[in-house]
Amino acid sequence: MCALKMRPDEVDLDASLVGRLVAGQFPQWAGQPVERLKSSGTENAMFRLGTGLVVRLPRYPGAVGDVEHEQRWLPRLAPRLPVAVPEALGRGEPNAEFAWPWSVFRWLDGHNPVAGAVEEPRPLAQDLAEFVRALRRIDPQDGPPNPRGVPLATRDAATRSAIAQLDGRIDTGAVTALWEEALRAPSRQAPPVWAHGDLSPGNVLVAEGRLRAVIDFGTVGVGDPAVDLVVAWNLLPASARGTFRDAVGADDAEWARGRGWALSISLIQLPYYWQTNPALAENSRHVIREILAEAG
Repeated sequence: MCALKMRPDEVDLDASLVGRLVAGQFPQWAGQPVERLKSSGTENAMFRLGTGLVVRLPRYPGAVGDVEHEQRWLPRLAPRLPVAVPEALGRGEPNAEFAWPWSVFRWLDGHNPVAGAVEEPRPLAQDLAEFVRALRRIDPQDGPPNPRGVPLATRDAATRSAIAQLDGRIDTGAVTALWEEALRAPSRQAPPVWAHGDLSPGNVLVAEGRLRAVIDFGTVGVGDPAVDLVVAWNLLPASARGTFRDAVGADDAEWARGRGWALSISLIQLPYYWQTNPALAENSRHVIREILAEAG
């Protein structure tokens, strides 16, 4: 679990506070045990409430909008997806102890897979591709913009800044060349569609090697869905990447953009979370190693 604060404006959250918030606003769930869950998440903290619920609270001001976003869009998306997603059972309101809204969700069984130790790579690749395809098929009309459904060029300055910070820690020349190659990939010409936006090991739940649920829909929205291909590098081994790509139906340009997203996300995350979020930093190093190895 990430115990260190990752941002200067992050607030203190603990099980005692969550118990008081629940008792004050949802008396039907008062008195149930509260346990903070281990997570590499950076936006929200999660606490298990009893055996059937989970409480999700923003960790800092920039994550507050996720509460309304998920509560609004998950009910529209959930019936059209092939695996479970968070189901909101309650919305907590700000009070004197906690200044922001928060959510109570139904508990979802499963565990986060670990990159490099995936039990059933090809079946999981098929499952993930089915989720991505199903999400893309949902009517995008009136959907919110996905903050990661944008051209890779919008991340150029931040990515290059991160590469500079990593000088001496990684092969900056090689990753710069790969990043510039990704920037040259043709842009999407088709209409925008739904994308999760953060399809990473921490947001995937598996059981017996198969996909059981996808969580954290704080970035879900409409745009270029190439960002959802990042799971090919942040979770799946090289042996299953082709299975995932074929099942999604990604052409060369989309695959290149997806690889560019995986590289950019990892490069930006790595120096920022180097000390404060070891699990996320290690996954970032994993992605960089995989993309470098793939390039030969």
